[in-house]
This record gives sequence, C-alpha cells and structure tokens, in this order.
Amino acid sequence: MTGTTMPLDVVIEFNKATISHKFNLILTDVTFQIKRGEFVYMIGKTGTGKSTLLRTLYADIDLYDGNCSIVGYDLKEIKRREIPFLRRKLGIVFQDFQLLMDRTVNDNVIFVMKATGWKDKNLIKDRLDEVLTKVGLNTKGFKMPHELSGGEQQRVAIARALINDPEIILADEPTGNLDPETSGEIVNILFDINKTGRTVFMATHDYPLFSKFPARTLKCENGRIFEASVANMV
Repeated sequence: MTGTTMPLDVVIEFNKATISHKFNLILTDVTFQIKRGEFVYMIGKTGTGKSTLLRTLYADIDLYDGNCSIVGYDLKEIKRREIPFLRRKLGIVFQDFQLLMDRTVNDNVIFVMKATGWKDKNLIKDRLDEVLTKVGLNTKGFKMPHELSGGEQQRVAIARALINDPEIILADEPTGNLDPETSGEIVNILFDINKTGRTVFMATHDYPLFSKFPARTLKCENGRIFEASVANMV
C-alpha cells in the first residue's frame, strides 16, 4: 500500500491536482478535502469533469499532475497491483446500473462477492440478505433485472456497492436515469448509508434534489472545482 500523510479524519484529499483524460485537460488546480462521514455533492453541467474526477479517484484514470489521496492510497504513486485493494474500500454506483441482465438480483450481488474473495456460502447468504434488506429488496432476490423498475435496479447497484463494507460510496449520477420521485428515494437511501458513518461523494446535475436533501456541495465549472453555496448552484 502506498502510504500518505493524510489526517486520520480525511478520506479524500486533492492538492493542486490536474485531471486529464485522453490528452484533454479537464480540471486544474483541484484542491479540496472530504472528511470521514461527510455527504458531499459534486455538481456541474454535463461535460464539466465530474465523472472524470470520480474515475481518477478509483484509479480508472491516472492522476495527471499534483497530488490526490483516498483512503490512505496516494494516487500519484499507486501501483497497478494495489488498485484492486483500493477498490475494495470503495463502493461505486453508476448512472446506468451496470447489472448483469442474464442473472437474478441475488446472482448479481453474489458475482461481486465472489470476484472480491468471498468463499463461505453461509457468510455470503448472510451478507446478501443484509444488503438487500438495507436497500428494500429482500423479497426480490430471485427477480431478473428486466422485471425491476429503474429505481429497483439502482437499489441492486447500491447493494453491490455495499457488499465489502466500503469506507466511501462514490456515486456517479445515480439518479440520472430516474424520475424525480424515484430519484428522491435513491438519495434517501444514500443519506441513510451516510448516517452509518460512511462517506458519500455524489456527482449529479439533478438540482431539485438539493432543497430536499441539503449537504455540502462542490461545483465543477470552467475547468475548476470550488465550494458552492445555495445561491450559486444554478
């Protein structure tokens, strides 16, 4: 593991970082911290760099310049062999759910468990029941994804993200394909998860959510990211 000097209560720290993708400069001078147990929105129009920043955090894109640390890993120095261990500390939720359409809800979650080292059948069953109950799907484990609503499919994705008891949930536009009522239900689940002590960092451009679920907010705009107040969110 690549060590850092990050304070114990800080789980994400950028310091004068440059975020780039495919030789395109996306964000510059990125400097902010997120503390353990915070819920933080990252807002901004499509194409402003929200997803690219999140992909940098789970080491899908290399950090171009500057410094960034997450759950004790220095992303400037991280080795390829360390990336799976980093990702076990993270729960990642995507806009398009990324479910396996030929497998049941149970099998979608179990697939992730086996891929991350779970072997004991009893432990797998107990943890499966626990996470599906947490997201309100404990009676729908045998359904196929096409039998579920969009909100229910996103709940499966959240259940998968919770499997390994992650320190941080990274949610990339998790309500982007959902109607307003269902969006509120999904964000409410994420807030409930946050109340258990997990950090939640959620990228979104779903502005109506903020009045119902207020939280600290960062804004991507014009190649920069900065703290946003209610007055400059829109």
